[in-house]
Order: sequence, then structure tokens, then C-alpha cells
Amino acid sequence: METNGEASLPTPEQARAALADTDDVRTSVAALSATPWPTWFVATITAMFVVLPITFGGALAEPDWLMPQGAWLAAMVGAEAVFVGFFAVAARNWRAKTGVALRLDVLPKRATLPALIGSPLLIVGSGYAFKYTDQPLWLFATSALGAALSIGFHLWFVRLHRKAS
Repeated sequence: METNGEASLPTPEQARAALADTDDVRTSVAALSATPWPTWFVATITAMFVVLPITFGGALAEPDWLMPQGAWLAAMVGAEAVFVGFFAVAARNWRAKTGVALRLDVLPKRATLPALIGSPLLIVGSGYAFKYTDQPLWLFATSALGAALSIGFHLWFVRLHRKAS
């Protein structure tokens, strides 16, 4: 902003306009950082919660249930690899589209902590319940519950985003 070696100061109107623009940018960045994840990625996470309990239960089953244990284990590891790959693609595309990374830290802790603790407990618990009772209902109930929680979590996140915007 120098002209001919002298510094020029903005007028009060220019300063107010610059401050208003700064507030607009901050509001926009805050809204983008809380933007819901892409819908296709939510569908992928939901599919993961449907597949994981069944494959884990199949891998624990004795004697073999529908397929050999090794096949269940390979299916579980393969599915997890696909989901991790989808996460990487979603993160890269979302960052390219919005300039903001997919972030879990913007989610409320009262939702994420129970989900991070409860999901593995449900999956492992249903696998062992199936192993000891031979009732596949445990696996299917956990799959349905995981899908419902995944979709519910996404809808809650969308609602939080709308409030923030």
C-alpha cells in the first residue's frame, strides 16, 4: 500500500469493509469445517457397520459357519482395506473441493466418545455371543443397530451443520 515511498492509510469506511470481509471469511471457514461428509462415504461407513459384525462372527465360528474361518477373515480384512481406501479418497476429494479436511474433532464429544467405545464393544460382543450360542441373530441385530447408528449419527451431524451455517 505504499505509493511514492509514503504509506497510505485506509479510510474508516475501507477499514470497516475489510473487517466485515474478515468476519465473512471466518464464518465461511467455520461452516466448511463442520460440513457433513459426502453421502457416498456415509453409505460406505454404514456398509462397514453391516459387514463387520457378520464377518467377525464368521471368523470366530466353530465349526465353520457358511464358509471356512479363513475365508471370513479374508473377507473382513479385504472389506476393511476397501473402507480405508474409500476414506482416503473421500478425504482427498473433500479437501480438494472445500479446502478443509474431513475432521472428526468438530463433532461433539458426547456423540463421538460413546460411538468410538461402543461400536467395537458391540461388534466384538456380538461375535463372541454368536460363537457361544450359535445364534446368528446376534450378528444380524448388531449389523442393523450399527447401520441405524451410522445413519442417525450422519443425520445428527447434518442438523448440527445446518445450525452452524
